[in-house]
Amino acid sequence: MPGRVTGLPGPSEEVVMDDAVLEKLRTALRGPVIGPKDPEYERARRIYNGMIDRRPAAIARCADAADVMDTVDFVRDRGLELAVRGGGHSGAGLCLVDDAITLDLSLMRWVRVEPVARIAQVGGGTVLGDLDHAAHGFGLATPSGIQSTTGVGGLTLGGGHGHLTRKYGLTVDNLLSADVVLADGSFVTANEKDHAELFWALRGGGGTSAS
Repeated sequence: MPGRVTGLPGPSEEVVMDDAVLEKLRTALRGPVIGPKDPEYERARRIYNGMIDRRPAAIARCADAADVMDTVDFVRDRGLELAVRGGGHSGAGLCLVDDAITLDLSLMRWVRVEPVARIAQVGGGTVLGDLDHAAHGFGLATPSGIQSTTGVGGLTLGGGHGHLTRKYGLTVDNLLSADVVLADGSFVTANEKDHAELFWALRGGGGTSAS
C-alpha cells in the first residue's frame, strides 16, 4: 500500500504518497529518492539505534543544497511531514517518522580544512570521524563528541559535549557560520553579521534542531 501522510500543519485532506507523487520528487532531485518498493529501502531506513523501526513514505538522498531546497518545497507545497537525517545517530530516532519524507543528507559528506585560518567547513552528512581525520592531518582538533559515527550537524546544534569541552567549550560555541534552507525553500548563510537572529537560534535550539 502507498504511504499515507498527513501534514502538520497542512491541508485537511489526506495526501497519498503513491508512485506518481514519488516520481515527481525523483524528477526534481539529482540525488536518489528511495521508496518502500525499492530494494535498498530496508537498508536506507536503518539508523544507529537499531531499536527504532519506522517506515518513512520516502527517503530523499539530497546531493546538494539545491536538492534540499527542492525537497523542502515539495514537502511544504503538499502539506507533508518532514524529518531530517544528518548522521542518523539520534537515539530517539528523530530522523525517521512513519509515513513522512526523510530528507537524508548522507551524500553531502565532505570536509574542507583551512589550516592557516584554523577553520573547517563540513557538509550536512559529515560525521565526527570524517572531521577528526581531516583536521588531524593539520594537527588540529575541535571540541566534539566521542563517537565517530555521530553527525556533526546534529551534535553541533544539540550543544556537543566531548573531551575538549572543559577547555574549549561546546561544539556549538565554536560554530562560526551555518548554511540553512528555510521552510520557504530559500537558502541563507547565518552568522553573527548576516541573519544574526537565526544564528542565535541555531546556537540555542537544543536537540530538536537536527538528527
